[in-house]
This record gives sequence, structure tokens and C-alpha cells, in this order.
Amino acid sequence: GAEGPTLMSYFSKNQIQALKPKITFSTLRDLQCPVLQSNDLQGKPEESCSTEELFEWLGAVLNQVSLDNKSSSFLSTYCCPEPNTVVEKAFLCTITGFIIPEKIVQLLEQLCCYFGEPKLAYWLTLTVHGFADSPLSWRESEHGFHKGGENLYNFVIFRNLDYWLQMAVGAHDDCPP
Repeated sequence: GAEGPTLMSYFSKNQIQALKPKITFSTLRDLQCPVLQSNDLQGKPEESCSTEELFEWLGAVLNQVSLDNKSSSFLSTYCCPEPNTVVEKAFLCTITGFIIPEKIVQLLEQLCCYFGEPKLAYWLTLTVHGFADSPLSWRESEHGFHKGGENLYNFVIFRNLDYWLQMAVGAHDDCPP
């Protein structure tokens, strides 16, 4: 009815523009990366790292924490798990905004195209997280903020298109079945 034009004038063009996701790209050089085997979730000494080690490493990389274990660092003495390899160039793309599930599926499909020629990457990741104080959670439950407000999942996709799915939620939240 008559509310349509009124609503559109209320949401001016500038306000709608502000809701568009913000995209940033960065290149990480000489990045130490864990060695992973798609069929080995637990990892093996001197062969591959576990899913937990990868998840911790990814958190450090996404938060731009140094991986060189310097004793003089007041922030972190974290170092990349063993075994690892140095990657000359890694690309980090961050998309901030309200992103619908269909767009995430589209992103996953586009990322898998990256395994086409030339086959440079052995694996890649896509992390999706909600705001710490988001009212929504998986399934029927409200999201409990409590201490950390964990609310994320992470795909690790391998060149052979095997994948891992990691999820982190708060202690009082439901996980998908």
C-alpha cells in the first residue's frame, strides 16, 4: 500500500549503501602454514597437524598475531605447529556485513575454482562468524553471550575437494545435528 514509498524515502540511498558488505584484501608473505592431510583429523607427529592445531593457528593469522615465538613479545609467544611449511604468498579476504547463506555457498564454489590450473594451493579455508552478542544461534536456542560469545564455523577445503567443517559455539548454545 501507501507505506512502500514512505519506507523507501526513509531508507535513503546512503543508508542502503552503508549496508553493503565491506571487502578487504591483504597478502601475507612468507607465512608459516601447518602441513595438513585431508584424511587425518588427529594429525601425526612429523607428518601432519591436527584440526585443533589448525584452528588455533588460523585464529592467530586472522588476528595478525606474530608466529615467531619471540620471548620479548608481550602479546603472544605462539608459534606455528609442527610440521609446517613456509608459503611465499597467502591471500586473505575479509568480508564484513550481513551475508545470506546462499552467498556463502556461492563463495565456497568460487573458492573451489581456485584449485583449477595452476594448482598452487593444497588447501584453503572459509571462516564464517556472527557477532559475539548476536541474538541468534543454531537450531532453537538463543545465543548465550556469557564469556566469549563464540559463534562461528570454518570450512577447510582440500585440493581433492575433501573438506573439514569446524564449529565453535558457546557452552550454552546448541550445535547443528
